[in-house]
Amino acid sequence: MDTPLLEVDQLRITLPGPHGPVEVLHGLSFTLGHGQTLGLIGESGCGKSLTALAVMGLLPEGARRSGRLRFDGQLVEPDDEDQWSRLRGARIGMVFQEPMSALNPLHPIGRQIGESLRWHRGVGAGAARAEALRLLERVRLPQAARRLDAYPHELSGGQRQRVLLAIALACGPQLLVADEPTTALDATVQREVLDLIAELVAESRMALLLISHNLALMAQRVERLMVMYAGQVVEQGPTERLFAAPRHPYTCGLFAARPRRGQARNEPLATIPGRVPAPGERPVGCAFAERCTHAQADCRAGPPAEHALADAGHALRCLHPVGIGEAAA
Repeated sequence: MDTPLLEVDQLRITLPGPHGPVEVLHGLSFTLGHGQTLGLIGESGCGKSLTALAVMGLLPEGARRSGRLRFDGQLVEPDDEDQWSRLRGARIGMVFQEPMSALNPLHPIGRQIGESLRWHRGVGAGAARAEALRLLERVRLPQAARRLDAYPHELSGGQRQRVLLAIALACGPQLLVADEPTTALDATVQREVLDLIAELVAESRMALLLISHNLALMAQRVERLMVMYAGQVVEQGPTERLFAAPRHPYTCGLFAARPRRGQARNEPLATIPGRVPAPGERPVGCAFAERCTHAQADCRAGPPAEHALADAGHALRCLHPVGIGEAAA
């Protein structure tokens, strides 16, 4: 069996809080192989973006990481900045959620794309500029040659996102992390950017870790899904299986909140009452129990362990899962 490209084992992240350290990621474990695609879904505040930052070695100041993270079989130490510098940009690329925050407003985009080439590959300024042009053409930025000397504020949102993708792909990474890569883009540009990412992943057998609130997007773009709630994975499995027969009440609630074809314009969408518990407010038992219509006394007694279902690769963390017929209703 091939060694997984990315192995995350019992990842825990602790952040400083007003009353002391607070654990915000609780024992996250998953693997991702070459050419595989994995999606993270869940409400805001569930830990999706923090997971991406942990994979990139870009955790906030004061954060503490425990658990093991291996890339291509090699253990990556949380505080080894030299090791992370060799991985980031070269073997792991990231498309951030907000391009105007990720791009430097003081430098033209050609220089920003060429920076990782000069740092990781040691190429000269002329060669870096030529490769930056090739990359901009590869991500189908209109009038790429003219845009090399443009600044981020001179580009549209979709164009800036293409620039971020060119930066992420500059050194031919083995893993692409995309955190809400289509935020604030219109539907047409969203599809173009996602089609481009899928094409590039297929061409080079890159692994893809995709984070999004868009469930329709996830259904079409990733092979496996992990559903996160309050810093923990509550259900995971093949995408097709989870959409066909979700078992965790939280997963069912997310899917029920999607607009349905033929739904009347004035018909309200289903909602999940309550909110995600803030860091430091996590209850002793199941974190979802206070919002869950299936919760019973044992749900509040202690945290449920993850267990595998009969279906290959489908697992959840719930004492009283939703029945298959009920989930489909």
